[in-house]
Amino acid sequence: MNEFKGIEELAERLTAILPPGLKSLRAELEDNFRAVLRANLERWDLVSRERFDVQAELLLRTQKRLKELEARLTALEKGRGEPAAGSRDP
Repeated sequence: MNEFKGIEELAERLTAILPPGLKSLRAELEDNFRAVLRANLERWDLVSRERFDVQAELLLRTQKRLKELEARLTALEKGRGEPAAGSRDP
């Protein structure tokens, strides 16, 4: 999973800076670092940059389409002699 690639790298970096006396526990500590990092990221409900960018692009396309539809609706309402959708009285 590409989202947690950074977790793997960070866990490896943390174990790389361990003092020499703890090198024998490297695998166990790396697993613990990885578990703590994953648990915190899941709790914070973070998403990957890639997923964020995809959603941002989708939002931009949706906003553009909404503006196009609003303009089309306004033109149709003008053609029928009706007030624009935004100017109707409740």
